[in-house]
Amino acid sequence: MSTDPKTILIIEDNPDIRDNTAELLELEGYWVFTASNGDDGLHMAKSLKPDVVICDIVMPGVDGYAVFLNLMNDEKTKNIKFVFSTAQSQKNEIDKAFQMGATCYLLKPFDEKQLIACIEG
Repeated sequence: MSTDPKTILIIEDNPDIRDNTAELLELEGYWVFTASNGDDGLHMAKSLKPDVVICDIVMPGVDGYAVFLNLMNDEKTKNIKFVFSTAQSQKNEIDKAFQMGATCYLLKPFDEKQLIACIEG
């Protein structure tokens, strides 16, 4: 990891997953911010401009795909590394995420090594 810790935004509606992922990343030396829904996550991403967004796909209201498209269509946020985090393991969902331009696709439950590989890869 570089001398400046990466800033990571986790957008996840499940509080246990959100808190556990945040704690894991903080212990690895990252600066972590969290949002409990897509709408708040979008606002935070646009104001913080994190290095990486880790975003659940299935959330009430604004889903992960809408968050991703909104960020990618904005000049100020289009270069943010984007990681989808979901329990959806269907091949068509994984293909859709990569065709959209996602950096990584994590299947829940994921382990620490997978998470770090997505962030640093």
